[in-house]
Amino acid sequence: MGQELILLLMFIGLFVGVFMGFPVALTMIGISIIVGFSHLGTTSFRMPGMMLNSVIGEWAYVAVPMFVFMGCMLEKSGAADNAFGVMNQWFRNVRGGLGISVALICVLFAACIGVLGASVTTVGVLALGPMIKRGYDKGFSTSIVAAGGSMGILLPPSIVLILFSSLAALSMFRLFVATIVPGILLALLYAIYAGIVGYIKPGIVPAVEKDKNAPLEYNLRQSLSSFLPFILLIFAVLGAMFLGLVSPTEVAAFGSLGSILVAMWNKKFNKTTFLDAAKQTFGVTAMVMLIAVGATMFTATFFLNGGRPVIRNILEQYNLGANGTFALFLIIIFVLGICVDWLGVSMIMVPIFMPILVEFGFDGIHVSVVALVLLQTSFLTPPFAQSILYALSVVPEGIKIQEKEVYRSVAPFIGIQLLVVAICIIFPGVVTFLPGLMLTGW
Repeated sequence: MGQELILLLMFIGLFVGVFMGFPVALTMIGISIIVGFSHLGTTSFRMPGMMLNSVIGEWAYVAVPMFVFMGCMLEKSGAADNAFGVMNQWFRNVRGGLGISVALICVLFAACIGVLGASVTTVGVLALGPMIKRGYDKGFSTSIVAAGGSMGILLPPSIVLILFSSLAALSMFRLFVATIVPGILLALLYAIYAGIVGYIKPGIVPAVEKDKNAPLEYNLRQSLSSFLPFILLIFAVLGAMFLGLVSPTEVAAFGSLGSILVAMWNKKFNKTTFLDAAKQTFGVTAMVMLIAVGATMFTATFFLNGGRPVIRNILEQYNLGANGTFALFLIIIFVLGICVDWLGVSMIMVPIFMPILVEFGFDGIHVSVVALVLLQTSFLTPPFAQSILYALSVVPEGIKIQEKEVYRSVAPFIGIQLLVVAICIIFPGVVTFLPGLMLTGW
């Protein structure tokens, strides 16, 4: 059987497994063992253990559980709830204020949670009920929660950024910092859209009205007390990375400790909160490590079967060149993101294409950030639409939202995501400016 056919069957098997409902990680492990058997014999059955040992030994992955714990603790302790309450109050007298609050608060959530399911469901619990009760369109409300919450993978300390930096042999800190401007730009465009959509399509966003049912207002002291510790922790973590004061794992440990201190400040730190955060951290970390093992096995098997020469031959045969290869990389990511888990897409495509693109002269940081912004579309494009499913799972009792309502409303947010992708491609400085100012060699 030719190499090209074997490689094609690997990807066909992956798609079939995912569509049949098998977990991406287990599908990749199973395909790797079956295909690897032709080269390694019974040794392929020992590959999962070998790859697990390799992944555990990767220093970058040490930061994963600590960053996850930081986000889980901030979520469980109610710090995120308080921050949203303050933002909601600040924008309550602005048309589309709740939508603007959701878009902006998602930047903070992304910068502290870093896990897709946690950020979308947390924002959904806080915002969906109040938005719909105040007259916001159901589809619009769900769409902005899903779009904003998905930024959890784009901004530091995203788990995907850690995996990207490892797979692409990039500086974790530089990749973290490079996503900040595109992430903020994405959130600002969401907020602008939320602010003007009511004038473009009346009925989607209600007119401003002061009513007695509005949430209890915070006074200045309460606002600062609720909001500042949350903000200071995020800026302390990002600042430590930017200035290179500590190593990546030390920043993760600092963030974990800081989240406990924020919980204590809010008088929400107790045994139950700690154990709930620890349990969630264990589950998320186990999922990430299993996917890392599966992706490592899949790419190793792909290369073992001559995957890289095959890709090179295809590129040379069709004379795609540097820009054509980059365009093909992005097109494949967009198409795969519609039907395959986002983490699986990144873990498969980055090891295959990144070395080739770097040889063509592309900056690895720039390519990675463009790909990460493009992956935002995978959360909103049906049939997978992971963020939409998460958002619909926390719709308040008594409110019915059909998926088709959301799919009609989500198109502008996908358009905004593609616009930011285009901006990052046309103006590389949007991505590379901040990393160029960093004072760290990490």
